[in-house]
Amino acid sequence: MDIKDQTPQQPAEGAAGKKLPTFSIVNKKETKHKGFGQGAIDLSQLSSIILDGDEAYLDLGALHAKSRVEKGIKFSVNKDEVPNGRTCWIVWVAVDFKEEGKYYAGVTSCEMLVDPEAKKGWKILADHVNRMDYALKRRIMVDNLGPREKALLKRLLIDTDAGMWERSEHELKEALG
Repeated sequence: MDIKDQTPQQPAEGAAGKKLPTFSIVNKKETKHKGFGQGAIDLSQLSSIILDGDEAYLDLGALHAKSRVEKGIKFSVNKDEVPNGRTCWIVWVAVDFKEEGKYYAGVTSCEMLVDPEAKKGWKILADHVNRMDYALKRRIMVDNLGPREKALLKRLLIDTDAGMWERSEHELKEALG
């Protein structure tokens, strides 16, 4: 059973008998915000790409911090704790539709360090969440990528769907060179 199809349950009661806040379960047909605590973020048009060295690949596990490079890694907000970490990037890509068809609408990138041997990593979770949100809001934010990473990302986007690349806004094409 899909959780979106379940009816909302009553809020749980706390120790003092007060009702505790709960997540809103929203019918998948409902799309409009209807007041406090209502509505949902639709992640169905969001994908994640991992840039790791000379490799670029789709990895939807990143939506839940369980991408191939993140598995088994204990992350810290202190970069100094990962002196031997290699730089990897998560790129959030939101797809939208226009009259001509689908296109890459929002693309943002987030840095992280991983050291699989030490099972340690560094990332700023708030930055990852904010940039995911910015991609959903159709922003292009890839200025933190170097030329090699931009070229890898551009190649993957074109190889995945050249038509979507062609229909994408000039801002994305300019940002990736």
